[in-house]
Amino acid sequence: MRAFSVGEVVESRNPRYAVGEKVMGIFGWQNFAAVDEPLVMRKVVEHDLPLSAALGVLGLNGLTAYFGLLDVCRPKAGETVVVSTAAGAVGSAVGQIAKIKGCRTVGVTGGAEKVQQCLEEFGYDAAIDYKATEDLDTALKNACPEGIDCFFDNTSGHIHDAVLRQLRLGARVAICGTASYASWDPWNQGPRPERHLLVKRATMQGFLTTDFAARYDEAAANLADWIRSGKLKYREDLLTGLEAAPGSIEILYSGANTGKLVIRLQQMDG
Repeated sequence: MRAFSVGEVVESRNPRYAVGEKVMGIFGWQNFAAVDEPLVMRKVVEHDLPLSAALGVLGLNGLTAYFGLLDVCRPKAGETVVVSTAAGAVGSAVGQIAKIKGCRTVGVTGGAEKVQQCLEEFGYDAAIDYKATEDLDTALKNACPEGIDCFFDNTSGHIHDAVLRQLRLGARVAICGTASYASWDPWNQGPRPERHLLVKRATMQGFLTTDFAARYDEAAANLADWIRSGKLKYREDLLTGLEAAPGSIEILYSGANTGKLVIRLQQMDG
């Protein structure tokens, strides 16, 4: 089964990777894996931080937040940044990085508990429970009275449509995910964005984290420094044993997890 994993090199025929080093990549759900170098995403050098963080805030989730916000949204101090799935592993990092950069942050999430998590743990200036909000347009207007400069979108759907109506001139939208609809068939139907982009001179850009592969080490180093300084917080839901894997998918898609869902197959140091 394909999966992002983190582990220790126990044998190597590649001079770039020594026995004992920790690496993260696509190694599968297994105790041992033989892989070629392209499947190694990066070396884990943050030995003072939990190894599991390399699968979340220091892994694909944190890297996605870092590049999607800083390189695609390009926020400036004082601007308003809105984040969908704001309490998730990616969204929570986006909100906190935006605060580090001096922005005002508004999170959109599902459920009262996650709203409180956004406000109290991840430092959002405002948070909206889209599940309990009948008029999302009014909720966004109240939370963003001067409009929205940056939107980090993990959902598409009606949240995306409502945010577009509140964009300011020159706004930037990063398309990270489309979680509100399950597939491309049937094609997602909804309001068209072109008029908003035209009149507001806004830009909308999709991206993949792999677009920035040459800069993974830069991002991981900055993320790790923010964790050490207490500026970047994260949560993990850690399950143990391969037998926990089947039920973990249900936990993930029901939204029952409160942090990055990680399964530990084998106890390791670090």
